[in-house]
Amino acid sequence: MKVLIIGGGGLVGQKLGKALAARGHLRDTEITSLVLADVVDPAPIDAPFAVERKTCDIADRASVDSLIEADTDVIYLLAAIVSGQAEEEFDLGYAINMMGTLNVLERARALETKPVVVFTSSIAVYGGEVPDPIIDHTFLNPQTSYGAQKAIGELLLNDYSRKGYVDGRGFRLPTISVRPGKPNRAASSFMSSILREPLNGQEAICPVGEDFPHYYLSPRKCVENLIKGAEIPTEDLGMNRCMMMPGRTWTIRQLVDAMTAVAGPEAAKLIKWESQPEIERIVNGWRFDMRPEKSIALGLEADESFEDNIRYYLEDDKPKP
Repeated sequence: MKVLIIGGGGLVGQKLGKALAARGHLRDTEITSLVLADVVDPAPIDAPFAVERKTCDIADRASVDSLIEADTDVIYLLAAIVSGQAEEEFDLGYAINMMGTLNVLERARALETKPVVVFTSSIAVYGGEVPDPIIDHTFLNPQTSYGAQKAIGELLLNDYSRKGYVDGRGFRLPTISVRPGKPNRAASSFMSSILREPLNGQEAICPVGEDFPHYYLSPRKCVENLIKGAEIPTEDLGMNRCMMMPGRTWTIRQLVDAMTAVAGPEAAKLIKWESQPEIERIVNGWRFDMRPEKSIALGLEADESFEDNIRYYLEDDKPKP
């Protein structure tokens, strides 16, 4: 089996590649080849099978056509520009997040082999005047350009699957926390930095109040769910191939309390509370009462507690002294 991870240089792509390398199989078939693709050359991964690293601009159809070869069995489409950047750079957001998705699906269609396509969407597809709780059949009403682009991607994935061009499955990711590395341009970036930086002995700014609630999942559970998602039998997906990925809703105060419970009280003292209206404007449009019943029934899982998210960061990602 040949697996392609588009976005293979990013956090989730790298962790997914390493997990597949350790696992060695997908969809009851031995993995024989893994391709990591990104706009810049992805970091290498050790594996018992061939691993290729390629650069690709998904906004460029010719680049996508040269990347996705006829023997590709499973495509993970993780690549995107994040919420804050997509809001600031309107044309670029649509070029990558919408047209990039269409380019991948069109190439897969041209192969006539019906590859499995696992698409990462976002809970940013929800918002506006829809009632709580958010359930599997709540209509999409994004309040950002990023959310609109992801919602369009979901519609495309459903239609290409309905036509038999791909075997698609899409997952609306919660905010992934605690993320390693540096802050990015996602509006949700602070939801990792207010934990990651203090755990590393550095100050961090929280731009919202401590009672702000949000829907979270750890990187470790996200990767486990993406692997399970590729393996869901086609007949179990139903007429809508896209669904919420399981997560749990916590307030900022609960996140900080979890960090204190695991790592002690000193880290929380490094958080500075400074309101940032431009961030609040975006994140206050997101919805929080999520009921991911379909994905749970299909075997996907959330973290048991946010203390687990903190432990996973310390075990998997905290820089070693």
